[in-house]
Amino acid sequence: MKALEERIRRDGILAEGDVLKVDCFLNHLMDVDLFHEMGMEFKRLFADKPINKILTIEASGIGIACVVAECFHVPVLFAKKAQSLNLSGDVYTTKVQSYTHGRVYDVMVSKRFIGPEDHVLIIDDFLANGCALKGLIELVQSAGATVEGIGICIEKGFQPGGKMIRDMGIRLESLAIVESMDPATGEIVFREQQNA
Repeated sequence: MKALEERIRRDGILAEGDVLKVDCFLNHLMDVDLFHEMGMEFKRLFADKPINKILTIEASGIGIACVVAECFHVPVLFAKKAQSLNLSGDVYTTKVQSYTHGRVYDVMVSKRFIGPEDHVLIIDDFLANGCALKGLIELVQSAGATVEGIGICIEKGFQPGGKMIRDMGIRLESLAIVESMDPATGEIVFREQQNA
């Protein structure tokens, strides 16, 4: 998606340790007009799928997931990283390691909100090592639901997550795939995509 690539080039900040900061438009301050464009692109890419639920993980995926859900006219379910009083009863749970925070979380969704009748599109803002996505896939499969696909805003193509998910046979559509980035020069190279 050229508009997203241009925005990453213009406003993204590169830092050591393969960090790409896009908090000024994607995962802290959110540009909802850009989110709407991305939501419509995900709707186009997955128009052939019988999606009836969007799934993401808290916290930075929630904003884009809500806009995508609006485009599909379906609800959003987000996996919580901590047990709370309002998450009572039976839950599906799995462990997820966060690339950004460098720690392992127990993530969970209530069994009340996902089941075998669900056709799920998983949405997230970033894909690096794929640990969060693998955990979300496990949650969907535990519920007997179907993963219809995964939509990612920005994939770091030089890290193993995208290949791991694609090797699982799951359809993965990333709107921008960063092939390489150099914090010293500020250069970002994007992978050419057929669906762009």
